[in-house]
Amino acid sequence: MRLPGTRYQEHGWEQVRKLLGHCSLQAFRQLEMHQLLDPGQHAPLLDSYTDAVAAALRAGARSARAEAEGNSYGDSVYELSLSLLFELQAQPSFWLAFAAAVAAEHARSGAFWLDAAAEGVMRKKVNDMYAGLRDKVDADSYIATTGRDCSPNKIYTYRMLDTAYREIAGLFADWRQHAGQVGAILGRPLDGSPIEVRQMKSIGGCKAEWIIRWSESQERYAGSPGPLHTRSKRFASLKNSPGKIAAMLAEIGDYEELSANMDRADDWQGDAGEAALWLEDYWRVIGESEQQEAHGGLQDEDRILPEPAADEAPGDADADAEDEGAAATASSEPDARDLAHDLAAEQALAGTLSLPPRYLELARSAQESGSWALRILSAESLPIRLAVYQKLLGVADDTYPDAWLDPATGELPTLQQLAALDQISMPTLRKRRNEAIDKLYAANTGKGLAAK
Repeated sequence: MRLPGTRYQEHGWEQVRKLLGHCSLQAFRQLEMHQLLDPGQHAPLLDSYTDAVAAALRAGARSARAEAEGNSYGDSVYELSLSLLFELQAQPSFWLAFAAAVAAEHARSGAFWLDAAAEGVMRKKVNDMYAGLRDKVDADSYIATTGRDCSPNKIYTYRMLDTAYREIAGLFADWRQHAGQVGAILGRPLDGSPIEVRQMKSIGGCKAEWIIRWSESQERYAGSPGPLHTRSKRFASLKNSPGKIAAMLAEIGDYEELSANMDRADDWQGDAGEAALWLEDYWRVIGESEQQEAHGGLQDEDRILPEPAADEAPGDADADAEDEGAAATASSEPDARDLAHDLAAEQALAGTLSLPPRYLELARSAQESGSWALRILSAESLPIRLAVYQKLLGVADDTYPDAWLDPATGELPTLQQLAALDQISMPTLRKRRNEAIDKLYAANTGKGLAAK
């Protein structure tokens, strides 16, 4: 979700949350956590916590998660995590609330932070702290950008509506499987394909009544009440305010449409670069012509291409062009046939390994072309790169695209499968994997380290 001034409400937040949680757990191992129970130690402990988390973030700044895209404005997950960490210094009330939550848990369970099994409890409290801070920071930025009033609760409401829209869009996309709930959302029984499924192309096309009916239908079709129909009073008034919902949906949709040109910035920037090169070449030619005339040379009307030979008939040139075109077509046909043959071979090979037939094709397209790791390992095959990630991050990681995973296990393919996909032996796969890891270490530290 995009709103004016906000940075933390988009797709990258999940990775920001996980990165901050991971680094916070590392920091807690270095701190005297019992000092959280002493209000007099809260301020110095916040300083120590900030320093420790910042160091952990910087140490992992080249990891796949840290380098992932955090929002559509170009901020990485690492950059968003670091900036939100420093916001904690400017908004210490969230740290105090975290300390109070830890103290309350200590009153119930004692020094729970000493128990390794309680890391999930600490991570949850850290998540709550940063979620509140995120909405506060984005609300303040929204006010500064638009001049309109906003609160963290309102930001939370915007996000709830955006989530509800995406849930409805998912139901609409698969309306045949969810005909009952889609009918409840639209307020009528379905008789064939509902036209609203094709009409709703963005959140701006989502109607407030659909949000209300979706929330109302959740208990029946999903087993739990929707956000407008829970016992919580946070959104209770919204179900009776379709006009307010419509205005908020329209604001999200309008700003997303307004800022969508940023998603295609590379296109026009590339055109601008080509135009600059053309102008540079144009002025070079003009300059050379003027210099030639100044030195008494013959004026040639700034001709760039040589004149055709006098003894060459126009028909000959056309015939040559046709011959060249035919030759180019003929030479491209084997390439197309080879490509089709290679894809067919890949699909057959994947099938023998119990992987989806198009596994390699889809896995390649799912790679983040701008990632640091891919730049370093660009010369390596996809199976080798996957073996590297498996060694460094494990067989399952939140950063892995779904296309990389074996649907049967939800994990990366085994080393045996990867070796077969690359049509090499297991020892060769391990050797190339370790060499690739050495490349990463050398690029990161300036000296090669043997892969363990």
